[in-house]
Amino acid sequence: MNFQDLQEGVLLRRYKRFLADVELADGKTITVHCPNTGAMTGCAVPGSRVWLSRSDSKTRKYPHTWELVETGAGMACIRSVLANQVVGEALMAGLIPGFEHYPTVRSEVKYGEGSRADFLLEGDDGRVFIEVKSVTLCREGGVGAFPDAVSERGRKHLRELQAALDEQTRSIMFFCVFHAGVESVCAAGDIDPAYREALLEAVKAGVEVMAWKADVSPSGVCLSHSLPFSVDPGS
Repeated sequence: MNFQDLQEGVLLRRYKRFLADVELADGKTITVHCPNTGAMTGCAVPGSRVWLSRSDSKTRKYPHTWELVETGAGMACIRSVLANQVVGEALMAGLIPGFEHYPTVRSEVKYGEGSRADFLLEGDDGRVFIEVKSVTLCREGGVGAFPDAVSERGRKHLRELQAALDEQTRSIMFFCVFHAGVESVCAAGDIDPAYREALLEAVKAGVEVMAWKADVSPSGVCLSHSLPFSVDPGS
């Protein structure tokens, strides 16, 4: 996934979850859309370098969108919805091993109780439901943790993945790491203990977990390589 002509600035503050004030190179201060509902711990530090995209849509109140931030541990992409696009591109290109027998890839497929799977892969070996989550919380030692805020929606997705399992169906929780400093992934049990327990239960039931790191730069974002995962850090 490529970016086009991102504009650099300095973060002044993030507020009301979806807004941020940024100072541009010419000294002008603008308000931009923040496309991340999480706590963004470590990714919203005032004074950080940030990169913005711009929309020409006449219906938008704030034409700029915050895309990237330079943290103390490296570059991060804070636009969480891009994780689906990045993973989708990798799946379509056959860059993720283990799915060679599932040539059909569909997105936003209805399943469970009113949910939509991010991806459904189908082939002679059956089908695979995949839920994608972006990881931007980087802790000491390069440990990436999810979620960075209490996530009932995340727990619902785990329950749906678990319920979908059968002899012809695999279910995968796919952690897409959008932070250059992360070298392993775990559940953030201190932030959301219920999510950790739901993930542990899902794994015991047969839900698979994959963690892959993305290369992040002002030029674009692309999936790079797999990372180790454990429910608990250090285990």
